[in-house]
Amino acid sequence: MPLDLVWLLPLFFLAAVLYSSVGHGGASAYLAILVLAGYARPEIAPTVLILNIVVTVAGFANYYRAGHFTPRLLRPFIFASIPAAYLGGMISLSQQAFSGILGATLLIAGLRFILFTKPILGRPPAKPGWVYAIGLPVGLTLGFVAGLIGIGGGIFLSPLLLLMGWADAKQTAAVSAAFIILNSLSGLAAHVLYGTIHPGLAVPLGFTVLVGGQLGSWWGAWKVPPKVLQQVLGGVLLIASLKMILDLL
Repeated sequence: MPLDLVWLLPLFFLAAVLYSSVGHGGASAYLAILVLAGYARPEIAPTVLILNIVVTVAGFANYYRAGHFTPRLLRPFIFASIPAAYLGGMISLSQQAFSGILGATLLIAGLRFILFTKPILGRPPAKPGWVYAIGLPVGLTLGFVAGLIGIGGGIFLSPLLLLMGWADAKQTAAVSAAFIILNSLSGLAAHVLYGTIHPGLAVPLGFTVLVGGQLGSWWGAWKVPPKVLQQVLGGVLLIASLKMILDLL
């Protein structure tokens, strides 16, 4: 293992624990760490998606076993997002303006979950058709953006599910994990055509995030109260927003 990776392993472990506790893979954190360490974003995109898949598979397994997965919430979002993630993964685009807008959006959402501490209780939408009316275009947008910047998209889906009141914090984590897995696989398929997977980078980091992802998702699925999980999600969103804003500097 390259010596310059040794000091990165604790950062990846902690990121995997934190993100997996709310059903996320941690791609935005991995991108930030590797870019700050001097790696080029196009070069590391496939590796980051692999790490994302490893963590969210572990997270989904824990949340599924705990009984928090609701398939009907996933279907409308995923139908359009999978092909859109593949298309997004084929495009190379400057993210400067996008990072600023997205960073501000995630900052607002993160503050919402931290400052308003009353747990959000999941309830079905007033009309079942609304799930598809909203989910299909939103899934298309989120999938394309996820493929474009090399993440799974769950960090966008989680605030939507919670703020719409369609799921509580643990149901949101389970649906987000499944959403991330499918979008990451689709985005990875496109990135592999144009990028290179580096085993020397992917293997040690993959093992590290697997251990962290198992620990964090077990804690989130079985131990932590929804109120705390909601605030952890707020912290994750704030971290992601700061990462986006730092990309502009």
